[in-house]
Amino acid sequence: MRFLFLNHNVAWSGGTFFRAFPIGRALAASGHDVTLLAISPTRRLRVDEQRRDGVRVLETPDLFWGRGRSGWDPWDVVRRIISLHGNREWDVVHSWDCRPVAILPALWARSRAAPHGARLVTDWADWWGRGGTQGERDRGFARVAWPVETFFEEHFRRSADATTAISSALRDRVVRLGVPKNRVRLLPQGCDPPVTIDRGAARARLGMNVRDRFVLYVGRLNQKDATLLFELARRLLAAHRDARFVLVGRHGQVLPGDLVGHARFSAVGVVSEAILEDYLGACDVSVVPLADTLASRARWPSKVNRLLSAGRAVVITRVGDLADRLERQRAAMVTAPSVDDLFDGVSRVFDDERLRANIEDAARHLAAGELAWPRIVGELEAWYKSLRDLDILDSSA
Repeated sequence: MRFLFLNHNVAWSGGTFFRAFPIGRALAASGHDVTLLAISPTRRLRVDEQRRDGVRVLETPDLFWGRGRSGWDPWDVVRRIISLHGNREWDVVHSWDCRPVAILPALWARSRAAPHGARLVTDWADWWGRGGTQGERDRGFARVAWPVETFFEEHFRRSADATTAISSALRDRVVRLGVPKNRVRLLPQGCDPPVTIDRGAARARLGMNVRDRFVLYVGRLNQKDATLLFELARRLLAAHRDARFVLVGRHGQVLPGDLVGHARFSAVGVVSEAILEDYLGACDVSVVPLADTLASRARWPSKVNRLLSAGRAVVITRVGDLADRLERQRAAMVTAPSVDDLFDGVSRVFDDERLRANIEDAARHLAAGELAWPRIVGELEAWYKSLRDLDILDSSA
């Protein structure tokens, strides 16, 4: 089969790029032809092409900069359509979310390949507009843009032949928009193969004390999640004299003054892949403090997948599909979404080495089994093939 994937993130930088690319890689390994479009990190005019792990990756030019380089540029839309002009034989066109640079060329490509029987699929991996993540993170101009975000998030779902959703909250939202249930598929975030990272060696490379109790948070924070995290950090640092708390990545929040000045709290910002791997390997516990909000119920914090592959203990609040799955598999310490319960959960993992070892073993097992990308994509591949028979699919609803 021939697949066209369209993504609105800067290539190799995060977001649903690291959802589309691993799926494309697994499909290519099964003999399929996969082309993936993503935004170039720097180009303004020219399309760059490379082949990575069997996937043809086109990095398309974008005139915007910074956070604006996230799927809104009309010039990028035009360049993508020009780049695809000679192709008419796609079997599946998958738009990984519905920002303009993904969905508009996807609709065009589906129309061009309609005589070939092309099917258009949209993916939904985050609840941005209508009370979702944008409201949790952004202020000022971004709030004015919410109606535009919501329009693109919702409007094109019924124009697609089918939809994949990362969570049951988003699956249910698709259905409420009028998409038949049998055309919506849950598609969780997968894991790369488990890796062995020596905790002591990782700490030595980072210049950390091997006896520290190291708590890690990776990635961006929504406002209510940040409130939980900062209060948890205060409690842990006060209760455990050997605790060290580190934030890695572009967290997007103003750090409280008492934590900024604390000797055992640090925010190191964006780091290289090698250093990030050392932080993952060095930690005793990684915390994922999801407040019980619409945004958190809808999303899947994909940083957890890397921790599962690294075999590290996660303490996560009982919000959303990922927490449910981890709790069923005993692959994390799952708590209520409160500071008291998070504190108790982290302290238990600190104090019970056998409990931590059991969680780490279950995490590796989940990464290698139920959430392994090859397993997820094998099931997705069969579903893609079933889309050829949409009339039969509808009659069985």
